[in-house]
Parts: sequence; C-alpha cells; structure tokens
Amino acid sequence: MSAGTYTPRPGAAPLPRMIAAQTALETRMLLRNGEQLLLTVIIPTLLLVLFSAVDIVDTGSGASVDFLAPGILALAVMSTAFTGQAIATGFERRYGVLKRLAASPLPRWALMTAKTLSVLVTEVLQIVLLTAIALALGWSPEGNPLSVLLLLVLGTAAFSGLGLLMAGTLKAEATLAAANLVFLLLLVGGGVVVPLDKFPDAVRSVLELLPVSALSEGLRDVLQHGASMPWAQAGVLAVWAVLGLGAAARLFRWE
Repeated sequence: MSAGTYTPRPGAAPLPRMIAAQTALETRMLLRNGEQLLLTVIIPTLLLVLFSAVDIVDTGSGASVDFLAPGILALAVMSTAFTGQAIATGFERRYGVLKRLAASPLPRWALMTAKTLSVLVTEVLQIVLLTAIALALGWSPEGNPLSVLLLLVLGTAAFSGLGLLMAGTLKAEATLAAANLVFLLLLVGGGVVVPLDKFPDAVRSVLELLPVSALSEGLRDVLQHGASMPWAQAGVLAVWAVLGLGAAARLFRWE
C-alpha cells in the first residue's frame, strides 16, 4: 500500500514567508491601535505644526520649521521604536501571546525580526507624512540622504533595543507607565523642540549622551546645516544600540 499524497503538504511555511506574514500582522495591529496612532502620528504632527506656526520657543536664526523638523523626525522614531514597541510587547508578554508564538514554527529571533521590520514600515509612513507636512510649512532640508538614513537606522536600533529590554523585564503596567514617562521627559529634554543650548552646560553635557538628543542633533546637523556625517552623534547611537540590543537579548523574559 503506497503512501497517500496530501495537498497542501503539511509542515511549516518557508521562513521568509513566515517573517513577512508576521511583519504584516504586527504592522496592522500597530496601525489599528488608537494609543499607538496618538504617539506615532498625532502628537508629532501637532508639535510640528504648532511650534512652526507659533513662536513659543526661540529656535535661533532661520525658520522655526528648519530646526523643528529634524527633531520631530527623531521623536517619531522614538515613539514607534521605543514607546509603542515597549508597550505593545509588554502586554503581549503579559497575556501569554509571546509564549504561544514562541511555541510556533516561527523562531524567536524571527519573531523579533518581524517586530523590527514592522517598526521600520511604520517609521517610513511617519517620515513620509511628517516630511510632507514640514515641506508644506516651508522646510528646506539640506545634506546627504544617506547620512540621514544611517542616523535613522542607528536610532531605530537603539530605541528598539531599549524598548524590548523594558518590555521583557518589567511588568506590563510598569512598562506602560515608564515608557510614557520617558517619552515625555525626552520630548522636553532631548533637543526635540527645545534647543539643548537653553540648558546649563553641565546638564547639556549629560543630555547630549541621550539617544534622542544624538538623533535629533545629528539629523539637524545634516538637514539644517548640511553636514556630511555627524560621527559623534552616530557613535552615541551605535553605543546605545549595542548596549540595548545586547541587554535585551540576554535579559528578555518570554513569560
């Protein structure tokens, strides 16, 4: 008696297809979440329009939007890669979603890859939207697009590592509170809408080491001042990326 032939053939799908499907699912879940949309789209857009239209903060010479746009792009990266990802992953861990996904044919590293790709897709949408709004407000960007891309990738890696570290080590409620608190503190003190030179020198030297400060100042050096590549800021982001991703890989708890 010969063995039967079954269609479709049972077994796991090819790994690239599983990663693509999980990425699409993660992206849809992220975009359907009202709180995530508030963090990733509405708040950055409102800040960009408000501070560009109303002279609230002294941003120095030149149009306000030229100073604000790079900082708002950095804020958008932080809101998605850090705040949004930390909160979503923390509650997935609490409700046992991660535990069940870890038991599926999708490897754990592939699940984290899908989450990272979902963050990148969302960031592309954010950057396109915010860039269009900034251009409509009179923004005149300069600099090398490849330098901007490298800074955004380094910033995404740094914030993703920190977000996954928080989600994988704290309780979901603690992650929710801590992620939102960090978002607010870095919005004020990260060089996003308030220039770092408004702070005392001792405070400024510490703030410059924060990832959002490095990203916003690096983007500003390129897009506003036409710098080729701000290596100091890129180095700060690289250190944060290595530390954050390394700690997340070692300390992340799936249950």
